[in-house]
Amino acid sequence: MRGLSGRRGSGTVRIRAAGTAGVAVVAAVGLLATGCSAGGTGARDEGAARTDQGTANTAPSPQASSSAPAFQRVDVVELVKSDPKVSDQVKDDLKPCAADAYPVDTSYGNLTNTGAPDVVVNVLTCGDMVGIGTYVYRMRDNKKYENVFALEEPAVYSTIDRGDLVVTKQVYAKGDPVAYPSREDVITYRWVGSKFTEHDVVHNEYSKAVDGGDIEGSAPTAQSEN
Repeated sequence: MRGLSGRRGSGTVRIRAAGTAGVAVVAAVGLLATGCSAGGTGARDEGAARTDQGTANTAPSPQASSSAPAFQRVDVVELVKSDPKVSDQVKDDLKPCAADAYPVDTSYGNLTNTGAPDVVVNVLTCGDMVGIGTYVYRMRDNKKYENVFALEEPAVYSTIDRGDLVVTKQVYAKGDPVAYPSREDVITYRWVGSKFTEHDVVHNEYSKAVDGGDIEGSAPTAQSEN
């Protein structure tokens, strides 16, 4: 999560050395306890002390383990441009916005259970960063990536959520500004067999009132002069 930061607390352990007088007192108390013990054996009869040395010595040392596949960055720009399933329009729009900064968002995660991270690529516009295409690439035979999901339409964006592919599509009615769509559809896909299948759909309807006003309200008319 971006912006998440933590601070590890610090503590101080103080060790106070014992003086010569303190050592002498402890020794005297020890001799007194020995002389007064029952039976004159020199030690109190409390039975054998418990020892866990065998367990301590044979306990296995913890080993770090992780089920997450190894992460390796992919040149997603080249991946998209060389993909025959990507339209020529998206490829033409996939240009640097500034210097070598391409309008591409990338997510790596487990979607298809291949043992290698799947790659989710969102291609955006430079001006308002609106998604125009979203794709999922799956490692095939540990050699190359193949396109297993593609959706190209205005205002579409995909993310990985606990093993599911979540696709968000903003729906615009006639006259809607880019910042205020009329509706949003959130579709959850799961990998079943050899393809993604639709698992859940959520439709969100947005209010047309913005800051107390109506974004679709008609322009004010000038008052007539009498």
